This record gives sequence, structure tokens and C-alpha cells, in this order.
Amino acid sequence: MQVTVNGIDTHYVFEDRSGGPALAFIHQLGGDLSVWDTLAGHFRHRHSVLRYDVRGHGASAVASEPFGFAQLAADLSALFDVTGIEHAHLVGMSMGGMIAQQFALDYPARVFTLTLCDTTSRTPPQARATWNERAATVRHDGLAALADATMARWFTADFRHSHAQTVAQIRDVLLRTPSEGYAMACEALRDFDVEARLGQLRVPTLAVAGRYDNGTPASVTQALAKSIEGSHFVVLDAAHLAPVEESHRFTALLETFLKQLV
Repeated sequence: MQVTVNGIDTHYVFEDRSGGPALAFIHQLGGDLSVWDTLAGHFRHRHSVLRYDVRGHGASAVASEPFGFAQLAADLSALFDVTGIEHAHLVGMSMGGMIAQQFALDYPARVFTLTLCDTTSRTPPQARATWNERAATVRHDGLAALADATMARWFTADFRHSHAQTVAQIRDVLLRTPSEGYAMACEALRDFDVEARLGQLRVPTLAVAGRYDNGTPASVTQALAKSIEGSHFVVLDAAHLAPVEESHRFTALLETFLKQLV
């Protein structure tokens, strides 16, 4: 379905056949809602499941002006309003995990739990130039210039070999991402920093990292978890997209985490 939220034509899928508590999935930079297809299928029998394309990704429109993570969180809040969700369990991967953190800080009453995957609470000053460079590369050369390096960062070599079709589908989504949408998200990522606010969070949190993640090392996600009181940290044998590469283990982890709170 399509709806305009905060001036952005936004694509989303909301399955509420179960009548259960809402579960919202937020994808990575250069992804779209399809990355959650398997997980959504598993959980839709017990939860009302929301997936959506972040602005500038998938079938959602590209913004007309720069934005930050406060705006990305506001997009999700507006989508909750449209779908009638009062509060939800949030699952975010990489950039999606950053949106989830921002959302939980800005709209704490709307969050049951947080599951933060392969993510960080801030972009350190020394890394900001990298995001500027990536935005410039994509604007000049398109996503194809980054595709091979991105797949190598997102998945281990073994997974790329044994699950070639899955990797090809995710690579295709990356290549179809609007260049300007990706570049603007890079600039938002460059300025992301909620580290000093994490102590405000009072929500059950599961943090998941990939053991072989070179882009966001497990130690970074672990440090985030330590800043959130009562959080639980788990390392999976995966690279950056751990919920995809270790989908069975991640599904079991998430299911156990959510059941403990019923």
C-alpha cells in the first residue's frame, strides 16, 4: 500500500490478520521491506506485522530536502497513526536499528521492545568523511559502483557461495535504490548520534551482532547494548546482515525474546 506521511509517498505492508501485538521491521541502507519477507511470514500468525520502505528506498519517494533521523523516526510514527498502531515491538537492522533507537527516544510510549541488529548509536567524527564520499560516489556513478563491495561487507564468503540467490535478490534491491535517496540517507547517517541519550531508554532490548561484521564490528553493537539498562547481547556467525545470514537462529532468538515479555 502507499500513503503520504510527512510529505513522503511511502510504501508499506501491514498484516493485521492475527490481532496480536504490533511488530515493526525497519530495513538497512540500500534495502527495502522485502528483506523481512521470511521473518514477517513467521511472525504474522501471532503479531500484526508492519514493514515499510524508508524514504528514498524501494517504492517510497525520495525527499526533496535533507533530513535527519528525527525525521525518519517521525515518518514511522506517522505510519503508526495511519495503520492504527499505538505501540509496537521494533526490529531494526543497521540503519534501521538507528531509526529504531531514535524512535524509542522520541516516542517512548509507542515502543514495547527494541531489537537492534548490526548497528551503532553514533557515527564518530573520524568516520563522517566516509559517508560524504559514499554519497558523492553514488551521485556520480550510481549504486553499481558500490554493489560488489557492499555484498562482500554484508555477507560472509561462505554465505555468498551457498545462498547465491538470496544475495542476488538483495543486490538487486540495492541496485534499484534511487541514487539520491541513498545519498541523502548517507548524509543522515553521517550526522547520527544518540549515544548520550541511550541511558534514557527503559525498554527491554535485544542487541544482535555479526561475528564477522567489519562494517559495524560486534564490539560496537555490544557497547550500545551496555548503555541500555537490562539489555541482552548476542553474537551470531554472520557478517553485517546477521538476521538474513543467520535467519533461523535470529528468528528463534527474536521469538524467545518476545515470548518472555508476554
